[in-house]
Amino acid sequence: MDQPTAGEALARLEPLVGEWVLEAAGADGTPWPGEGRVTFAWHESGAHLVERGTVDVPEAPDNVSIIGCDGANGTYYQLYSDERGVCRVYRMSIGDGRWELLREGEPFDQRFVGVFSDDGNTITGRWEIAEDGGAYATDFHLTYRRVHT
Repeated sequence: MDQPTAGEALARLEPLVGEWVLEAAGADGTPWPGEGRVTFAWHESGAHLVERGTVDVPEAPDNVSIIGCDGANGTYYQLYSDERGVCRVYRMSIGDGRWELLREGEPFDQRFVGVFSDDGNTITGRWEIAEDGGAYATDFHLTYRRVHT
Protein backbone atom coordinates (compact mmCIF):
# COMPACT_ATOMS: atom_id res chain seq x y z
CA MET A 1 0.00 0.00 0.00
CA ASP A 2 1.37 3.43 -0.94
CA GLN A 3 1.90 5.80 1.96
CA PRO A 4 1.66 9.58 1.61
CA THR A 5 5.01 11.27 2.13
CA ALA A 6 5.74 14.40 4.11
CA GLY A 7 7.62 16.18 1.30
CA GLU A 8 4.86 18.61 0.37
CA ALA A 9 3.98 19.38 4.00
CA LEU A 10 7.62 19.91 4.94
CA ALA A 11 8.14 22.24 1.96
CA ARG A 12 5.52 24.59 3.48
CA LEU A 13 7.92 25.16 6.41
CA GLU A 14 10.63 26.56 4.14
CA PRO A 15 9.55 30.23 4.62
CA LEU A 16 10.66 29.96 8.27
CA VAL A 17 14.18 28.69 7.52
CA GLY A 18 16.94 31.14 8.35
CA GLU A 19 18.09 33.53 11.05
CA TRP A 20 15.78 36.22 12.37
CA VAL A 21 16.09 39.22 14.69
CA LEU A 22 13.19 39.29 17.11
CA GLU A 23 11.58 42.46 18.48
CA ALA A 24 8.90 42.32 21.18
CA ALA A 25 6.33 44.75 22.53
CA GLY A 26 3.78 44.58 25.30
CA ALA A 27 0.06 44.17 24.71
CA ASP A 28 -0.24 47.96 24.48
CA GLY A 29 2.46 48.13 21.78
CA THR A 30 5.21 49.56 24.02
CA PRO A 31 8.53 48.12 22.77
CA TRP A 32 10.46 45.92 25.17
CA PRO A 33 14.18 46.63 25.61
CA GLY A 34 16.72 44.43 23.89
CA GLU A 35 16.21 42.07 21.01
CA GLY A 36 16.31 38.39 20.35
CA ARG A 37 17.62 35.97 17.76
CA VAL A 38 15.74 33.03 16.36
CA THR A 39 17.06 30.44 13.95
CA PHE A 40 15.07 27.84 12.08
CA ALA A 41 17.21 25.07 10.58
CA TRP A 42 16.46 21.64 9.20
CA HIS A 43 17.36 18.73 11.44
CA GLU A 44 19.93 16.45 9.80
CA SER A 45 17.12 13.97 9.05
CA GLY A 46 15.34 16.58 6.92
CA ALA A 47 12.09 15.57 8.61
CA HIS A 48 11.95 18.26 11.32
CA LEU A 49 12.63 21.96 11.64
CA VAL A 50 14.58 23.01 14.75
CA GLU A 51 13.85 26.47 16.17
CA ARG A 52 16.28 28.01 18.68
CA GLY A 53 15.60 31.32 20.35
CA THR A 54 17.40 33.70 22.71
CA VAL A 55 16.19 37.06 23.96
CA ASP A 56 18.10 39.87 25.72
CA VAL A 57 15.34 40.21 28.35
CA PRO A 58 15.91 38.35 31.64
CA GLU A 59 12.24 37.34 31.92
CA ALA A 60 12.27 35.77 28.44
CA PRO A 61 13.80 32.28 28.53
CA ASP A 62 16.04 30.77 25.88
CA ASN A 63 14.06 28.09 24.07
CA VAL A 64 14.16 25.24 21.59
CA SER A 65 11.30 23.86 19.51
CA ILE A 66 11.00 20.95 17.14
CA ILE A 67 8.48 21.38 14.33
CA GLY A 68 7.19 18.37 12.44
CA CYS A 69 4.23 17.16 10.51
CA ASP A 70 1.98 14.20 9.94
CA GLY A 71 2.69 13.58 6.27
CA ALA A 72 -0.54 11.61 5.80
CA ASN A 73 -2.78 14.59 6.48
CA GLY A 74 -0.50 17.65 6.45
CA THR A 75 -1.00 18.63 10.09
CA TYR A 76 1.83 20.30 12.01
CA TYR A 77 2.99 20.28 15.61
CA GLN A 78 5.54 22.29 17.54
CA LEU A 79 7.19 20.76 20.60
CA TYR A 80 8.39 23.72 22.70
CA SER A 81 10.79 23.70 25.65
CA ASP A 82 12.68 26.41 27.51
CA GLU A 83 15.30 26.86 30.19
CA ARG A 84 12.61 27.23 32.89
CA GLY A 85 11.68 23.59 32.34
CA VAL A 86 8.45 24.50 30.52
CA CYS A 87 7.43 22.02 27.79
CA ARG A 88 4.35 22.54 25.62
CA VAL A 89 2.83 21.05 22.48
CA TYR A 90 1.21 23.39 19.95
CA ARG A 91 -0.88 22.54 16.92
CA MET A 92 0.45 24.57 14.05
CA SER A 93 -0.59 25.75 10.61
CA ILE A 94 1.39 27.55 7.94
CA GLY A 95 0.42 28.76 4.48
CA ASP A 96 -1.18 31.60 2.56
CA GLY A 97 1.14 34.07 4.30
CA ARG A 98 0.11 33.03 7.82
CA TRP A 99 1.76 31.08 10.63
CA GLU A 100 -0.38 30.02 13.57
CA LEU A 101 0.21 28.07 16.78
CA LEU A 102 -2.50 26.93 19.19
CA ARG A 103 -2.42 25.29 22.60
CA GLU A 104 -5.46 24.61 24.73
CA GLY A 105 -5.02 23.43 28.30
CA GLU A 106 -3.69 24.27 31.73
CA PRO A 107 -2.58 26.72 32.94
CA PHE A 108 -4.11 28.79 30.09
CA ASP A 109 -4.94 28.62 26.40
CA GLN A 110 -2.46 30.27 24.03
CA ARG A 111 -2.26 31.10 20.38
CA PHE A 112 0.15 32.86 18.09
CA VAL A 113 -0.95 34.49 14.86
CA GLY A 114 1.78 35.72 12.51
CA VAL A 115 1.56 37.25 9.04
CA PHE A 116 4.42 37.18 6.54
CA SER A 117 5.27 40.33 4.60
CA ASP A 118 4.93 40.12 0.82
CA ASP A 119 8.70 39.55 0.44
CA GLY A 120 8.71 36.92 3.23
CA ASN A 121 11.39 38.72 5.24
CA THR A 122 9.19 39.96 8.09
CA ILE A 123 6.67 38.15 10.25
CA THR A 124 4.39 40.41 12.28
CA GLY A 125 2.57 38.55 15.01
CA ARG A 126 1.12 38.43 18.45
CA TRP A 127 0.76 35.88 21.24
CA GLU A 128 -2.68 35.76 22.76
CA ILE A 129 -3.81 34.22 26.01
CA ALA A 130 -7.19 33.07 27.34
CA GLU A 131 -7.46 32.35 31.05
CA ASP A 132 -10.23 30.41 32.78
CA GLY A 133 -12.04 29.71 29.50
CA GLY A 134 -12.38 33.41 28.70
CA ALA A 135 -11.84 35.25 25.45
CA TYR A 136 -8.39 35.60 23.92
CA ALA A 137 -6.53 38.85 24.62
CA THR A 138 -3.16 40.00 23.30
CA ASP A 139 -0.36 38.97 25.64
CA PHE A 140 2.51 40.50 23.62
CA HIS A 141 3.58 41.34 20.06
CA LEU A 142 6.52 39.85 18.14
CA THR A 143 8.16 40.98 14.94
CA TYR A 144 10.63 38.67 13.18
CA ARG A 145 13.02 40.29 10.67
CA ARG A 146 15.04 37.93 8.50
CA VAL A 147 18.83 38.39 8.72
CA HIS A 148 19.96 35.34 6.70
CA THR A 149 18.28 32.55 4.79
